[in-house]
Amino acid sequence: MMRAYRAVLTLRFREVLQYRAAAWAGVFTQVVFGFIILMVLKAFYASSEAEPPLGVGQLLAYVWLGQALFSLMPWNVDREVQAMIRSGAVAYELARPMDTYTLWFCRTTGWRLAAVSLRALPLLVIVAGVFPLVGMHEWALPGPASWLALGAFVAAMVVAILLAVTITMLMHVVMLWTLDAEGITRIAPAIVMLGAGMIIPLPLFPDAVQPLLMALPFRGLLDVPVRLYSGHIPVSEAAAHLALGLAWVVGLVALGRWMMTRGLRQIAVQGG
Repeated sequence: MMRAYRAVLTLRFREVLQYRAAAWAGVFTQVVFGFIILMVLKAFYASSEAEPPLGVGQLLAYVWLGQALFSLMPWNVDREVQAMIRSGAVAYELARPMDTYTLWFCRTTGWRLAAVSLRALPLLVIVAGVFPLVGMHEWALPGPASWLALGAFVAAMVVAILLAVTITMLMHVVMLWTLDAEGITRIAPAIVMLGAGMIIPLPLFPDAVQPLLMALPFRGLLDVPVRLYSGHIPVSEAAAHLALGLAWVVGLVALGRWMMTRGLRQIAVQGG
């Protein structure tokens, strides 16, 4: 059975890798947005006399890694799963000798990994390799704070991928009731992008809302990995942040399974 789930993951990964032209267009878009965000934030830094919570190098890492990980953010749903629910083809999924939640989890993982790989790798080459070569050192992505920080970043990225997939799975399960993703895909971007730090780095928020932002699962998608990379979060504190992220993964998987079980009891297969 594990071979079957692995085959589903790798097949979906290879399918999404075919959309290379769209990915290159996305890379260009993310580079442009990265410049816009950096220029706005640098303008705020220049106009403020207070000590910024993020250094310039840490700010560069936060923005560029955020743009590289844009496709990992769970702000949309897998159109293949959406089509199955709307058309009634989800009946074939229920007839398979496989656990439906695990099947969709593997398919979603392959989709997320392929989408982020297509954009992240070229973008990182540009901002970390090309920019210094053409004299744009002040805009380039700096290296990690240390080798230990890089290792902590990699571990945090594993947790981030699991969080992204489990949150996406909740969105998929919601469609069992709504049959349409328009509502959830309009609400999710604002919540996810703001909570993860994609729009405004979380350390720049007021102190009054910091405890709430630190407790939510969304910061594990971007804020924790990036701040470990830049050294803003010491490596000695990495275990606590990763443990919180894994706790959210376990809780969200349990919630998703419970919701799917209830949803499948009353699902109406379209077309009979």
